[in-house]
Amino acid sequence: MKTDQTVSRKKKKPVPVDWREVRRRMEAARVAMERAWAPSPEEAKRILEARARALAQAPAPAEAAGEHIEVVEFLLAQERYAIESQYVREVYPLESLTPLPCTPAFVLGIVNLRGEILSVIDIKKFFELPEKGLTDLNKVIVLQSENMAFGILADAIVGVRRIPVTDIQPSLPTLTGIRAEYLKGVTPERSVILDAEALLGDRNIVVQEQVPG
Repeated sequence: MKTDQTVSRKKKKPVPVDWREVRRRMEAARVAMERAWAPSPEEAKRILEARARALAQAPAPAEAAGEHIEVVEFLLAQERYAIESQYVREVYPLESLTPLPCTPAFVLGIVNLRGEILSVIDIKKFFELPEKGLTDLNKVIVLQSENMAFGILADAIVGVRRIPVTDIQPSLPTLTGIRAEYLKGVTPERSVILDAEALLGDRNIVVQEQVPG
């Protein structure tokens, strides 16, 4: 039996959401914010000028980080040499060196590398350096450019490392004239850096043939 104290609770009907109106208001708010943050033409000009001044004062990435060259270092008669790795195709054990008559003293001979005949030069003789120290001459470092390839002798490969360009000192004073044109300089550790591009560009110092198949 229901009494007067019994209160019937009426459920409220949910009010439908007008999503079009919501989207309209959100879009209006976005436009208003963009207008509020958009700089005036004078302000935009001032910002661009400030950015230009900052960029002009900032060091270039290469200057900030320091330019480097990657080299392959090797030993020859107890002396250390280096050559840029981008010109080194491979290192090959010296085998079956065939001497060639009527060639400059620094051209020790030729080797047959998988059907390719490569001349092998002794850079100490090429640079007319005094002969000193014992040498094994058991490695050939094959240098290659787009149009040239030949080998240079080495006793041992030290490794590959990066050298800051700023650390490269002028060439040795004992190397003058035409020989100096084939050097990039020396490192603080006295590694002589050869200019592979100059060497590979001189066709007079190599003998290159192909073995008929």
